[in-house]
Amino acid sequence: MGTDGTGAYDAVDGRDLPGLVAAALRAARENGFPNSCRPEQGRLLQVLAGGARLRIGESGTGYGVGLAWLATGARPGTELVSVERAPERAAAAARLFSGLPRVRVLTADWTELYAHGPYDLLVLDGGGQAKGRHGRPGTPAHARWRPGRGRLHALRPLAAPARGAARRRPAALAAAPRAAGGRPAAGGRPQCRGRRPQAPGVTCPFTP
Repeated sequence: MGTDGTGAYDAVDGRDLPGLVAAALRAARENGFPNSCRPEQGRLLQVLAGGARLRIGESGTGYGVGLAWLATGARPGTELVSVERAPERAAAAARLFSGLPRVRVLTADWTELYAHGPYDLLVLDGGGQAKGRHGRPGTPAHARWRPGRGRLHALRPLAAPARGAARRRPAALAAAPRAAGGRPAAGGRPQCRGRRPQAPGVTCPFTP
């Protein structure tokens, strides 16, 4: 959500908006809801949604403007789950997306997202301190922020290696002379220290 995000659409030609976004925006205006996703944020969400393969999560549905941007950018078959604490807003958004079975709007706070993950893309846009450090009093223990863990366990890995390929070294790196510790020896390719290459501009795969 953005401060006066709904009003930011006054400068946008409605003909340039996806139909679902325009419908959600109309609901937000009719109900005097100012905190919709801004146009520039929405277009970013639309692009990001295209990279999600299985599931997208969102907290803070509002009247569904941000969710509409996500839905218009998502691949066919990608599931979207959005939570909204205010029952009247959740109900209005659920009606808007009732024709899209892959989109679900739940009346709940952000902790409910854990029950429906993991997600390829998670948009924390409200829903009761979803961006906070430790969660609200009474937040279930499994949903609280923990050092070193945070809410990242609600996300899917960026890529899952094919079975049997998890420890396979890139061919270019495997061809280089090896030294103790699994790194290229002197005279081979540039050595990796931790996760950063020694020389600027050198791409060096990290190996175990």
